Amino acid sequence: MARTTGTARGTDAPRTPTIDPRDLEDWTPAPGDVLTGDRIEGKRIDVVDVAGERLPDLELEECVVGTLRADDTDLRGLRIRDSVVETLDAPVLRASSSAWRGVRVDGGRVGSAELHDATLNGVEFVGMKLGFVNLRGSTLTDVVFRDCVIDELDIADARLLRVAFDGTRIRSAEGTNTRIEHVDLRTADLDRVERLEGFRGATIGADQLFALAPLLAAQAGYRVD
Repeated sequence: MARTTGTARGTDAPRTPTIDPRDLEDWTPAPGDVLTGDRIEGKRIDVVDVAGERLPDLELEECVVGTLRADDTDLRGLRIRDSVVETLDAPVLRASSSAWRGVRVDGGRVGSAELHDATLNGVEFVGMKLGFVNLRGSTLTDVVFRDCVIDELDIADARLLRVAFDGTRIRSAEGTNTRIEHVDLRTADLDRVERLEGFRGATIGADQLFALAPLLAAQAGYRVD
């Protein structure tokens, strides 16, 4: 069942699903157990450590993963569906052209997230520290960033539909040709924001407008005297 995160007048909230995989089989993968193109389904896994490995086209469906260690792992074409990752540890996450559907990531740290040309549908990122997030050319539908920290967000040529940043601190969002529909920044922490070009068309609150006025004027080319 989908749930919403609250609405701004005229701004539809993300329709995120309730993700609760049941009847899972406990599995402890040994080194080498996870291979390129594998399909892992219906598992409860305490730790998946695939740091530095080449695993394009991996599929993960209806699983709960306690900790996913994926630093510099080749996860191009990853397919992850109806799953929970409790902690994502990836100083460098390489998951371009990946597809995420009905996924919740409950915490962790990603220094550089290469998610360009990805598709995210019904996804929640909760309590995460995200450095540089590359979403160029990606499609985000019904996505929530909740209580996260995002240093730099590149959304050039991306499409964002019903995306919210609840309690999330954003430093920079850049991009050209970004298509924005029903993107909600009202509860985002924008106090230390440096650039917001990528969010043209998003919804902000009246108090945020006053705080951001100098930045918005500068981005529009106005000089305030």
